[in-house]
Amino acid sequence: MAEPRSILSFHAHPDDEASKGAASVARYGADGVRTILVCCTGGEEGDIANPAVDRPEIRERLGEVRMEELSRSASVIGFDEVVLLGHRDSGMDGDEANKHPEAFAAQDLSAVVEEFVALIRQYRPQVILSYPDTKGDYPHPDHLRVHEASLLAFEVAGDAAYGPELGEPFQPSKLYYSRFPVEFVAAMHARHVELGLDSPYEERWLERLDRIQAATTAIDVEGWMGVRDAALLAHATQIDPTSKFWFALDEAERHSIHPVEYFDLALTILPRVEGIERDLFAGIA
Repeated sequence: MAEPRSILSFHAHPDDEASKGAASVARYGADGVRTILVCCTGGEEGDIANPAVDRPEIRERLGEVRMEELSRSASVIGFDEVVLLGHRDSGMDGDEANKHPEAFAAQDLSAVVEEFVALIRQYRPQVILSYPDTKGDYPHPDHLRVHEASLLAFEVAGDAAYGPELGEPFQPSKLYYSRFPVEFVAAMHARHVELGLDSPYEERWLERLDRIQAATTAIDVEGWMGVRDAALLAHATQIDPTSKFWFALDEAERHSIHPVEYFDLALTILPRVEGIERDLFAGIA
């Protein structure tokens, strides 16, 4: 009997699940696909980006608050299960927090791969969502560790000789990189220019669009952009509801400008299709 369709998303911190692929996950979940979120750290080292909640009582329990925010966001997106690995946020590249013995980036890579493999074998997803190598744009140690460990886990999860104690072998069909929505940013910037408005998008974001290759996969999320917004807003410490980056223009126009989320097919056991994929499960029987 074929396994039920499932997507397993590996994310580094609370809020990553909201900014990367949230609308697509919500759409697939509504279509009956089982969706599982793995959050590797508690986000303890995150800044408070919303002045309205930057208060001592929030800072004192930031890790706990971020877990509460994650729970609300995951509920909005509709994840069937949320797995917390419990590692400590490593902070940005070069921070003292990188050296904390419980920091995610300080863990032995082979041990993290084992954690990931055990989850793949438990949940048996055909599709895995992970991160690209972000050294050039966003060298966060935790994002890089997710990248490294997920690639290795994909390769060995189906190997019966690897970690038999980690569960029955299972080989996922595809591993995608979730792309930060630079295409959405570019479309929003163009609309501001068209309307004669000052664009809130700095040149550094627009430069990223020039550097990236065309995506392998584009998912139509028309009607689901509101879920993305609600998931972002669930992270009140991280997302300022007055932010022009996320919430420029009125809601109806913002959601209609570019309702597409992009992914890159990094690893697959299936033949690659020509052209742009329109379904994360394309080619999976």
